Amino acid sequence: MKKRLYILSFLLLWTTLLFASDIKLVASVSKNQVGVGEQFEIDFTLNGVGNRFTPPDFSAFQILAGPNESTSATIINGSSSISTSYGYILSATKEGTFTITAAAIVVNGHTLTSNSIKIKVQGQAPPQQKPQQQAAAPPDDNTSVNTKDLSKSLFIKANVSKTRVYTGEQITVRYKLYTRVDLIANQLDKAPDLNGFWSQDVVSKNPNAAWTTETYNGARYTVATIKQTILFPQHSGDLTIDPLAMTFVVRMQLPARKFLVNPYGNFQDVKYQVKSLPVIIHAAPLPLAGKPADFSGAVGSFSVYTDVDKKELKANETINYTFEVKGSGNLNLINAPKITPPVDFEKYDPKTTDRITVDSNGISGSRLFSYLLIPRHQGNYKLDPAKFTYFDPAAKRYITLPANAFNIKVNKGDMQVNVPVFNSADQQDIKMLGNDIRYIKTSPADLYKGSGEFYNSALYYMLMLLGPLSFVAAFFYRRWKTRYNSDLVLVKSRKAGKIAAKHLAAANKELAAGNKVAFFDAIAKGLYGYLSDKLDIPFADLNKENIADSLKARSVGDPVIQQLNDTLDSCEMARFAPVSAISQQQVFENAKNIINEIEDKL
Repeated sequence: MKKRLYILSFLLLWTTLLFASDIKLVASVSKNQVGVGEQFEIDFTLNGVGNRFTPPDFSAFQILAGPNESTSATIINGSSSISTSYGYILSATKEGTFTITAAAIVVNGHTLTSNSIKIKVQGQAPPQQKPQQQAAAPPDDNTSVNTKDLSKSLFIKANVSKTRVYTGEQITVRYKLYTRVDLIANQLDKAPDLNGFWSQDVVSKNPNAAWTTETYNGARYTVATIKQTILFPQHSGDLTIDPLAMTFVVRMQLPARKFLVNPYGNFQDVKYQVKSLPVIIHAAPLPLAGKPADFSGAVGSFSVYTDVDKKELKANETINYTFEVKGSGNLNLINAPKITPPVDFEKYDPKTTDRITVDSNGISGSRLFSYLLIPRHQGNYKLDPAKFTYFDPAAKRYITLPANAFNIKVNKGDMQVNVPVFNSADQQDIKMLGNDIRYIKTSPADLYKGSGEFYNSALYYMLMLLGPLSFVAAFFYRRWKTRYNSDLVLVKSRKAGKIAAKHLAAANKELAAGNKVAFFDAIAKGLYGYLSDKLDIPFADLNKENIADSLKARSVGDPVIQQLNDTLDSCEMARFAPVSAISQQQVFENAKNIINEIEDKL
């Protein structure tokens, strides 16, 4: 019995090894010689079924799509066979000869490896072969997806609270993302241009987008608000809110093969750009009829409150007169009202304090103006009420709100007390007249006659030559400084590190304050601004591909470039996608390390 068991085990082991020896993982490419920017396909085909597929190192290329896994079965004369394929679409990024190393897969407990392939990249790809002019999917109808169908499954819609407003009236624009597909990653391509508007973004306390479900045109979508902005038209006429553009990586299901429905859930990751439609805002001018002379541009709904900190005081003492405007509207654009104190009062420029809230309902809160007044003589005075005029869009008319009047009693002051003088540009600077004005000195001056030994001495001639020598040195220094700063590219490159340090400092403050969205926004601005100045890449051409090419051309290593891409992706995901597992401290450290590495290299 034991002998039969040994024989059976031996036969099973031999059969397994024999079967495994016939299974191979073969790598093949659509072309071995390509141009820079040209895309090509690479497939890893296994004549069987395996698991734990490990792709090779594609660091020398850009992955446009993949892995696209597919399984097919054939039956010929009663004999069946199964093959599994893993496909990628790659794009060459620079010239040279590169080796795509072997891929690996586990079959029956054994690890199989594929052959390696050499790719020669030479010259520039012809225009018709550039990746952006080709479909994102392979040309095989049995394994490709139609990205044209995505227009109904993924789009951005700009919703505005009003399209017909008055100049200066606030409106809200919300950019909502509608999707019925799986989103893997995203990238902001272009923020909307808001020419003709004064704008302020609404910063959400929740760093992750809030997803809901919504029915639109009879179809059910998953929806998230990705951006909210409060707008104020600055002049009348038709104003355009330009589109917001983003690129998404979409995971799409592949169609089934002819012979076998795919049991492994084959999918393909494709890039798809989405733009919102432009929105036209019709801004009407404020009416001239009934417009008061003291109207300064306030538009909204407001109330006023005034107060003084004292109603009885001595001459030359100070009074704080406060004028507060509360409500909703263009609070940030409201100017200080004009007040007319009695002629015996000195008035200084007001200090402005804002308590303003920006949320999805608009801009609301208060703006407080504090005036410093100084009565110079005793007596009974009256502070006349100041007026505040604004335009109410709901009522379509101008409204003037009078403030309270105050009776002020000024008693005789102490003439020996120094009179304070306040600098109107900065109310914190205070000088005393008795100290900064000096009187005529009436006592005899302490004058003495020198010995005369300095004249014609060596020190005398040295000092005489010091002036011309200083002039010559300044002349040559100026010429050197002019040449040193003549190359604007080098100047921007030298200052890039300092500007990036300021952004990182701002990001560190937001990190300490717990403002996640503002933190990631500061990191992204710091990195993009630094790279634009350091690498001399215009903002219009600033994307990950151009950045990677420029860094590689300057011999910056792939680990630094990969860390940079990961950090930028983390910033974009944290701002627009529902991701909560991103470490802010790690992103901050990565940003510092990236800048330090590039500075050391360049």
